[in-house]
Amino acid sequence: MKITDVEVISFRMPTNSQGTKWGYGEAADEHDGIQSITRISTDSGAVGYSTGGVHSYFYGANSAEVEAVIKPMLIGQDPWDRELLWNWMAQHRGISEGLLGNIDSALWDMAGRVAGVSVAKLLGRARTRVKAYGSTAPNLGGPNVYANLARACQKRGYQAFKVHAYIFMDPKTMTPTPGKPASPREDIEICEAVRDAVGPDMTLMHDPWGVYSYQEAVYVGRELERLGYYFLEHPMDERRTEPYRRLCAELDIPVCSPELADGMHYSRAEWLLQKASDIGRIDVNFGGITACKKAVDMYESFGVPCEMHVGGHGNAAILGATTEETCEFFERGLLYPDVDYDASPLYLNTPCDPMDDTGYVHLPDGPGLGFDFNWDYINDNLIGGTSGSDGDGRQILP
Repeated sequence: MKITDVEVISFRMPTNSQGTKWGYGEAADEHDGIQSITRISTDSGAVGYSTGGVHSYFYGANSAEVEAVIKPMLIGQDPWDRELLWNWMAQHRGISEGLLGNIDSALWDMAGRVAGVSVAKLLGRARTRVKAYGSTAPNLGGPNVYANLARACQKRGYQAFKVHAYIFMDPKTMTPTPGKPASPREDIEICEAVRDAVGPDMTLMHDPWGVYSYQEAVYVGRELERLGYYFLEHPMDERRTEPYRRLCAELDIPVCSPELADGMHYSRAEWLLQKASDIGRIDVNFGGITACKKAVDMYESFGVPCEMHVGGHGNAAILGATTEETCEFFERGLLYPDVDYDASPLYLNTPCDPMDDTGYVHLPDGPGLGFDFNWDYINDNLIGGTSGSDGDGRQILP
């Protein structure tokens, strides 16, 4: 079997959120964004898919990158040689960790489709369901807004809830404040309101998205210990590990990082050896399923937990192939008040993370990564001029 084509299929997708120049997302009136599917084809007819774009945190490949870099490397190669291809792409300076993750995930999807089993089974399945936590969007409003959302999540069945509070935002005026990104005391007011709202038994976490100074992180960590929170995620800038090492030694509450640091499993090994975090963090945007499985296995070998960052089909496959002792939760979000997260996105017939009333996500079990694409919707909303579509932006798919 040889790879014959790599395509990027782009299409319009309505969304209720938008990015900001400060890096975080925010609620917005419904508007069209761009979602993409990467498709790898072979001379045997086998195909593999991965996704990215407006409906997910994950990197969506673009046609220029694929045409200039990926296709010349992959065409003619054996798609079963994933480790060889991964190392080849990982050494290429023109391929980001996100693009590598996108292509690697599609190769794993193809392998599962050919074998007729899920990627979790290919990796060695450990479970079919995972406890979920509801993960809020940041800058939603005052403590009551977060408390009400936490109650709604508890009523929905979530066993755990994570707060993203104020990020680059003045909590009094609710206007951006680039000069003072953190509001630790106001963050704690939100965290305390959430604890009061849900009672003592619900697992709670807090993620300030790296905006605290060391002193602020110590203060917030101590307050979260008082409130019985499970972990403090990504409290400081992750481009340096020494403050994290000191923080882990200072606090009793576990520190969960690195969330966004580059370096895939290699950097996670450095964090672990330096005792710069108590709980690891990674997702398939950092080198794909290949890199994530290496990272998770490393953490398991050291007896250190590792939580997967965000949801998605690729992360679901990793979770299906690990035990609860290593990776406990599936992150569902980001959640906004009055936005139905459970609704399936229009380009999928079924979501990747259906959750039951007891707070468990039931993992995809279809071949490969378990995508259930709505090809009629994708066909009707193709964007012209992209790889994988004709001049009018329409193509018979799959």
